[in-house]
Amino acid sequence: MLKQIRRKPHPFVEPVAVDRAWKPDGGPSVEVVLVEPEIPQNTGTIIRLCAATSCPLHLVEPLGFSIDDRTVRRAGLDYRRYATVLVHGSYQELRDAHPDRRFWLTSKKAKRVYTQVEYQPGDFLVFGKESIGLPEAWIEADPERALVIPMFGPVRSVNLANAVSIVLYEALRQLRKF
Repeated sequence: MLKQIRRKPHPFVEPVAVDRAWKPDGGPSVEVVLVEPEIPQNTGTIIRLCAATSCPLHLVEPLGFSIDDRTVRRAGLDYRRYATVLVHGSYQELRDAHPDRRFWLTSKKAKRVYTQVEYQPGDFLVFGKESIGLPEAWIEADPERALVIPMFGPVRSVNLANAVSIVLYEALRQLRKF
């Protein structure tokens, strides 16, 4: 199967019933990237989060579910009409399409805390799949762009949707000064 960047929103997330009165507020934003997400409920929740924050969501294949999966729709409710979701055949294709942008990698193996970064409009926040996260080689290749969410208990990691919320809202707090 030939992999291509889909520059238009995936059919699942194109408006079902367009709300012509709604427009993104135009404030500074960042972009969220899920690399090979596995759990449809997490992705649906993140679609809803991206709709709430007017931040684009990029999904990198292979996905662990069908994008029109009922559980994705249920978790995203009817907010998908407000979200921009793009599906990419690979992470490299996404990087190649945005060569001048900064990509922040999140990993429990990173050393830099996500609050120690000065985010810029258009930054990409990259999250790995639920079972194993991002490839360790990516973190080792670019440790200055690798971020960690500190954890103080015995768990391996926080839920993907929670991790995206934590880092995304810190970036928006800085950019929008709230």
